[in-house]
Amino acid sequence: MNMVKQVLLAVLAVLALPGQAAVVGTVVPAAPLTAARVADQPAWRAYLARSRALMAADKAAFKAERPAGPAPAVPASSAGAKSMPLNRPAAWYASAEARHIAEVIVSFQTPAGGWSKNTARDGALRQPGQPYAAGHTGAPDDVPWNWIGTFDNDATTTEMRFLARVAQAAPDAAGPYRASFQRGLQYIFDAQYPNGGWPQVYPLQGGYHDAITYNDDAMVDIVKLLSDVAKGNDNFAFVPADLREKAAQAVQRAIDCILSSQVRIDGRLTAWAQQYDPLSLQPAGARNFEPDALSSAESSGLLMFLMQIEPPTPQVQAAVDAGVAWLRATALHDVAWRHTPQGSVLVAQAGAPPLWPRYISLASGQPVFGDRDRTLHDDVREISAERRDGYAWYVTSGQKVLAVYPRWKQQQH
Repeated sequence: MNMVKQVLLAVLAVLALPGQAAVVGTVVPAAPLTAARVADQPAWRAYLARSRALMAADKAAFKAERPAGPAPAVPASSAGAKSMPLNRPAAWYASAEARHIAEVIVSFQTPAGGWSKNTARDGALRQPGQPYAAGHTGAPDDVPWNWIGTFDNDATTTEMRFLARVAQAAPDAAGPYRASFQRGLQYIFDAQYPNGGWPQVYPLQGGYHDAITYNDDAMVDIVKLLSDVAKGNDNFAFVPADLREKAAQAVQRAIDCILSSQVRIDGRLTAWAQQYDPLSLQPAGARNFEPDALSSAESSGLLMFLMQIEPPTPQVQAAVDAGVAWLRATALHDVAWRHTPQGSVLVAQAGAPPLWPRYISLASGQPVFGDRDRTLHDDVREISAERRDGYAWYVTSGQKVLAVYPRWKQQQH
């Protein structure tokens, strides 16, 4: 049975055959990167040792800052990236408002060089002993040390792009911002795996955070930033030539990783999963409801990036052609994902634009849906209401890819 028929049958099951729904599997979490797993691989041993040393230094610096009296307030959780707008007129980045945001960004940079997530950058400067991350309490030796720092939710790359804009607009005060940016660049270099991928959290936190992470375009955001740095684009002309060259090399390793991790099924290239085991480059699970399946949203982000490479190699062209073919084969037509007072539902809608299930099973080629208890289902209505309404089970990401692809393809001839 071809992939188109499999997906159409799955949609019919969702729309019309609730009695046939079933638990079809279990989400297996990604394995952490450990000393035992890298014992016979020198490059990976060195990577793990560096990560542990930076983690220890981060914790020691934070502990040394702790005041004798009450600790500073924990930062409130917020949509941190929104407090660092990247779409303002160039002159705005020389304003007092923008420079204050840049100073807050510098104050929250970890000793390792990264940033945490979900923390507003337009409030007060970080105080000595204040946690780097929203929701973090206590000292690092008696509470979990989570998200210190990360590329999740646009973290680190957004801070760095904002710093570069302010440094360009306010050259008289650019020194601290450029220095912070370059520390962030070294952080990205340190965090890159020997095979070109990046974890979600660095220094390594363990669990699924150690997996190579395409989820929510985390790795794509890193590679786009490094590509701009390597080319001296926009506001990055201040970056020294040796660092621009390192950025170019990191980009090439990342592209090699992306091409190597495109999943083959029955010998044919298809698409990508959200996350991968860093050593085997096999798809891996993440959160309890995120399986080791092909992911249409993340595949679309990777395809958009690959189509920006100039000139594309034959390998890049083959990857794009195969990924687009997969998107065309898995697109759903005449259906829409609706959020109603009774919950989110997939409904018939004649003429609706293409829609994609977020996850397609590697084994069956059919949509799958995860729940908090790690169960995988073939009917989105069978998962808990909290997960059904709280996650993007159907996405429109592929529409942009299919719109751009014909022009990109024509340019290759």
